[in-house]
Amino acid sequence: MRQRLSSEPDRYRGRRRVPTPPRSRYAAVVTTAFVGAGIVALGANALPDAKSVNPSVLDELKQASITSQDVAARGDSGDRASRDSRADSKAATEQDVWLLPLHSYDFNTAYGMRWGKLHTGIDLVAPEGTPYLAIHDGTVTKAGWFGGYGYAVIVQHPDGSEAIYGHSSEINVQEGQQVKAGDQLGLVGNTGHSYGSQLHLEVHVNGQPVDPVPWLKDRGVDIQLQIEAIYSDAAAS
Repeated sequence: MRQRLSSEPDRYRGRRRVPTPPRSRYAAVVTTAFVGAGIVALGANALPDAKSVNPSVLDELKQASITSQDVAARGDSGDRASRDSRADSKAATEQDVWLLPLHSYDFNTAYGMRWGKLHTGIDLVAPEGTPYLAIHDGTVTKAGWFGGYGYAVIVQHPDGSEAIYGHSSEINVQEGQQVKAGDQLGLVGNTGHSYGSQLHLEVHVNGQPVDPVPWLKDRGVDIQLQIEAIYSDAAAS
């Protein structure tokens, strides 16, 4: 019995290994957590949370954003103001346009005394049916028969002056209608107290007739030489 026990060590000699403690599952978990925490810490350093940023830096960023928005807003306002200014300037220029009432005519009778009475306008001879045009923007206050003027059109301009177009063979506008300089008002005729096919043109200021020749010349229209202000830079645009 004693010999068998003494021989057992000889049977396992050289094969016996020093036991090593098993790897702790807890240690592996702790190691993984530690490594993960390190990665998180590195990531946090690379992308800092906004709350960790110095408040003064946030204030600067916020102020820069507000400033850029203000600049953009001012730019938009400036652009709108510039566009509005150009639109207003163009509208004002259009309102300042004065034109000839006909494209071709003979200047027949001037303003002044004729046969012992005042001839309150000028007569422009043209073939019957020739279109005549508004000399300026305005509102049609009369479109129909008007005594000795025959069929006539009266247009009141924004400055309060009025233009009377008489002896028409046909009228192409209605009372209350808004017209622009150059719009067709009617056709030349021989109605009313007329001595041939012609357009009788009168201009009234403060209800009183004035000589259309110098009055229109002050507005860039030479009705005797058949020259009008349409050839200015403003009208060309």
